[in-house]
Amino acid sequence: MEKEQNQKPAEDNGDIVKDSKSKIESNTSDLNREEEVKKESEEKSPDEKILELEEKLARTFAEMENQRRRFEKEREEAFEYGGFSFAKEALNLLDNLERSKQILENDVTLKNSDALKKTLEHFEIINKDLISIFSKNHIKQIESLNKKLDPHLHQAMMEIEDDKNEPGTIIQVIQNGFTIKDRLLRPALVGVSKKTTIKDKKDEENNEKSKQN
Repeated sequence: MEKEQNQKPAEDNGDIVKDSKSKIESNTSDLNREEEVKKESEEKSPDEKILELEEKLARTFAEMENQRRRFEKEREEAFEYGGFSFAKEALNLLDNLERSKQILENDVTLKNSDALKKTLEHFEIINKDLISIFSKNHIKQIESLNKKLDPHLHQAMMEIEDDKNEPGTIIQVIQNGFTIKDRLLRPALVGVSKKTTIKDKKDEENNEKSKQN
């Protein structure tokens, strides 16, 4: 028992020595760093120190200018496109109006009736008024029919065989698209033309014959 008690203090003393050594080493390294910094500052001339300060100031001003520009851009976008979500939702009015119009036109009981003609006339007036309101607020309908497919403005939903137009020409509009200023509000859903399969086979046969000749 006495031996064990004697061993424990010895171990404790060893730990204390190790801790003190590590503290001395860390203090020494800190002092060395401070001396290096002092030497560097002493070695620099007044002109070099002034240049260093000027560079720091220039970097600080550049960062401040970048932040100011970002803030201005965000503020302008918030002002110009603040109604983006509202405008997108408002397009549902036009869609519902168009669907109602198609339902009435396809109703056999109303076909060629005066009531249908008057209702469709009212629908057309409402549609024009909505388009006019949208236009005043920089919301414009995308021109699609007979135009070349633009992936930035149109979304192709189907391909339709057609030899009258070049492949990739929009020949059907499923849903109109709109822009607000220079931003896309929603793409136009369209059908585009493609060559007929019979013509493609003929073209292949002609190509093979020309190669053989």
